[in-house]
Amino acid sequence: MAGRRRTKLAVEAERRNVQQLARMGAEVRDARVSKRVTQAHVAERAGVSRASVGRAERGLGGGLTLDAWQRIALAIGRPLVARLQYDTMGETADAGHLAMQELVLRLGRAAGYMGRFELPTRPAEPWRSADVGLLDDDERRLVLVECWNTIGDIGAAVRGSARKVVEAEAIALARWGTATHTVRMAWVVRASVRNRAIVGRYPEVFSRAFHGSSRGWIAALTSGTAPPTDPGLVWCDVAATRLFAWRRSGDATPQRIAGRG
Repeated sequence: MAGRRRTKLAVEAERRNVQQLARMGAEVRDARVSKRVTQAHVAERAGVSRASVGRAERGLGGGLTLDAWQRIALAIGRPLVARLQYDTMGETADAGHLAMQELVLRLGRAAGYMGRFELPTRPAEPWRSADVGLLDDDERRLVLVECWNTIGDIGAAVRGSARKVVEAEAIALARWGTATHTVRMAWVVRASVRNRAIVGRYPEVFSRAFHGSSRGWIAALTSGTAPPTDPGLVWCDVAATRLFAWRRSGDATPQRIAGRG
């Protein structure tokens, strides 16, 4: 007897589950490694088997109960939050983030870049991607732009950005035959009250993480000039229509620099 034909809904559910399990597993592994603990240690704290932790980290945790996932998540200090996402017939859940990506892509195109949306920095793991990749074949230049609607774990975010730069060097090497001085990174952060307060609260942290001139980065993103060598941070307004410079004096109030063309 022929097998029952799978519905489109079943196929889509499986695709989403595989992606989400892979992403969650990578997050568990990264958090565990950053804490320098073993799978056995996590398993003991969570009250599950070491094999269960191993399956979860490999993206094979579909057979684990929600309780088991929560135990593992709590054991690594990353509580699991399960919720239903947006209405598929309504506005997208990441509309605010998309608006920032749209702004960067539009400005980059006007500046002569070839834009890439959600550029995979590690093709074998497509969930590892830069929000926007801007390529300039003439100058052999690749600019990675991370768009932050809300700043969460600052340390993890900075480490993640640095890792993406290293991974993107392989893209530059394959495309131009060299990765030396070709990959650059900048953050574009929504200038919300909360985000401005966070940057203002930790001026030394952000100054050390983002040495690159904010004005220089705005020029690079809007005019196609050579970007600063060091990572940079620029603001965009809450409506995601303009870019603003970040002042390093400890006053995180944005200054209007570039806007809608």
